Amino acid sequence: MIVRLLSGALSGVDAYPVEVEVDYARQGLPGFSLVGLPETEVREARDRVFAALRASGFKLAPARVTVNLAPAGQRKSGAGYDLPLALGLLAAAGFVPAERAERLVFTGELSLAGGLRPVRGVLPLALLTRELMAQGRADGLVVPPANAAEASVVSGLPVFAPQSLAECAAFLAGEDAPEPPRRADPAAQAVAPVPDFAEVKGQEAAKRALEIAAAGGHNILLVGPPGSGKTMLARRLPGILPPLAFEEALDVTRILSVAGQLAPDSGLVTERPFRAPHHTVSDVALVGGGRTPRPGEVSLAHRGVLFLDELPEFPRAALEALRQPLEDGMVTVSRAAGSVTYPARFILVAAMNPCPCGHYGDSAHACACRPEEVARYRRKLSGPLLDRIDLHVDAPQVSYAEFRPGSASVPERWSSAAMRGRVLAARAAQAARASAEGDAHAAPALNATLSGRELERHCALDAAGHALMEAAMDRLGLSARACTRILRVARTIADLEGAPAIGEAHLAEAVGLRILDRQGGRPAPGR
Repeated sequence: MIVRLLSGALSGVDAYPVEVEVDYARQGLPGFSLVGLPETEVREARDRVFAALRASGFKLAPARVTVNLAPAGQRKSGAGYDLPLALGLLAAAGFVPAERAERLVFTGELSLAGGLRPVRGVLPLALLTRELMAQGRADGLVVPPANAAEASVVSGLPVFAPQSLAECAAFLAGEDAPEPPRRADPAAQAVAPVPDFAEVKGQEAAKRALEIAAAGGHNILLVGPPGSGKTMLARRLPGILPPLAFEEALDVTRILSVAGQLAPDSGLVTERPFRAPHHTVSDVALVGGGRTPRPGEVSLAHRGVLFLDELPEFPRAALEALRQPLEDGMVTVSRAAGSVTYPARFILVAAMNPCPCGHYGDSAHACACRPEEVARYRRKLSGPLLDRIDLHVDAPQVSYAEFRPGSASVPERWSSAAMRGRVLAARAAQAARASAEGDAHAAPALNATLSGRELERHCALDAAGHALMEAAMDRLGLSARACTRILRVARTIADLEGAPAIGEAHLAEAVGLRILDRQGGRPAPGR
């Protein structure tokens, strides 16, 4: 007898259906064969499944078992095929009705005792199941209990979460369904407190630049000596970003699910991600990949912030791999077996010292580096990479008088609450422009992503503006990409001021935030 159960496999952050075909033949010599390009963890399912069947009280007669994972031309990985494989064997052997089992989608890892353990990628599978239901091919999804809250994020989807293989078999045999999982309330989830910009004394120029970055989704580079507060500033950026819209939260949750980094029993992620990998990270860990591709740090930071401290210390290959996601908002990982695409639309916040000792241009400390050492340090960052960073900002050393206990408090306008209010108003202006033009966006449109056609409409300059841009391009040696990014930043500055058009002052500030060293196009430290 041949039984066909539905499961799913991952391709990027999406899932596609996989048929688990089980042929249970009493004729011929007993044996077990698993085909359909299974990876190692799938091939090992045989031992887990038969141990779980025995522990659950099922005794199968000797038979020739052939299992096919269709489509057979695509590799299958993960332990999620344990449950459909075990149920396919039970249905083929007559322990559960095949007709009922073939109408559900299954995923789950089995313990040797027959319990169900969580697996990754359940949210994309839940979205796929809803599509299959619309096509009349499925009636619901069966997942381990620890994945139930994740699957229940998808509205209109019946989710069943049995505790064990025996309970799942009893449910398919007609007994009462497992208690439906409670759908997680995003509003009730505990949110970790984000430090406040009001705690950082001084550095008002850097705070202004970070506000611009948050309002328009721009990338920013902070250059300053050690201990000047670059990391403190970067870690406070998520506190002034707007809350995640539902579609954005769904994107973030799906990526964490595919990467296996979603905590058990967690539902929709409501906080914007903040990722800060160590500078020893490899290019694969940063942008994604591997033998079985997984999302990298740039995708785990999707819709949030990626903070790269000590930027020149990162491997050159890892930094150069950032070019595509910074330009396109996505990463395509190609391997011999195929390619997958991961979303990677994030705000890059990078920090670096101006030289190896950190005191180049610092009036309070003498720089101990030789000119060739400074030049070698700067050459670790390529011009094309820096060209993709919109804002280059100095973070000079703060004097003791500024931060000593009892000194004047930070002005209210530089608190996170006040900065967040201005950011929300600027983003509302951007969303209103996109809505007025009828543009369909999965998330609110940001100035950092304006296309050429949109730049023509929203970033038009008057004669004085054109003269200023021409002078800046000639004197600073700016590329066409740099000029485009300056226009986007100027549009954001105008939005923060509530101005309908870009003025000369907005453009001048945008140019000033991109002053480059005349040697090699690198940021001028300590300007």
